Amino acid sequence: MSPARTARALARKTITREILDSARARLSTDGPAALSLRAVARDVEMVSSAVYRYFPSRDALLTALLIEAYDELGDAAEAADAGIADRSDTTARWLAAFRAVRGWCVAHPGEFGLLYGTPVPGYAAPRDTVDPATRVVRVLIRIVGDAYAAGARPAVVPGGASGAALGGTAGASAPGTMAPALAFIAEHGLMEGADPAELPETVRRTVMAWTMLFGVISFELFGHQEGSVADSAEWLDEVALRLAADLGIGA
Repeated sequence: MSPARTARALARKTITREILDSARARLSTDGPAALSLRAVARDVEMVSSAVYRYFPSRDALLTALLIEAYDELGDAAEAADAGIADRSDTTARWLAAFRAVRGWCVAHPGEFGLLYGTPVPGYAAPRDTVDPATRVVRVLIRIVGDAYAAGARPAVVPGGASGAALGGTAGASAPGTMAPALAFIAEHGLMEGADPAELPETVRRTVMAWTMLFGVISFELFGHQEGSVADSAEWLDEVALRLAADLGIGA
């Protein structure tokens, strides 16, 4: 590669980074729905037509922001899990992942709003955002799978493991409800240690835990816990441990 081409590539990378940094700052001040390439162009002291050479549309910029934020969040969860030296201590791994996810979200409220807040009108995330978006839940699934491979099993629901007290059969909430999640787990080779007969219920509880994780964080960041929770970090720990106990990986 010629020195001139290398310099151009480096300059493009630098400017792309400046654009993304400016856009991320505006997520906090303006919100995702109000993000505009024209405003970002002013921030980086470029004419708007020049910014379009890096991101051809607002949607392209939103997609880049989504992928970057999801990947950072996934990195945080994966690093927290990997940081637990005793891999058999699935409760510690689970709690570490929950704490890491909350820590990243609290530090990046603007990005959290893009990922889990109100959808941006007129924007539909493309398929290439799916893999980054599922990195956190894959961490949780791997932890549950490792626990089950070691003999853990879900806690019994009221009325028995069949879930009869909830009006279902074999714990099913509705026919086919978990089919997409089960297909995702099979596609990625996850939760291989679970008993096939118990897998739908295991997956159901894991998905509930995943949505509860982001629900609790959403309540915290959007001010819905005011007056009900004294310490948000301690509350998340309690929620995490209760969900772990429900899955049978914690007491």
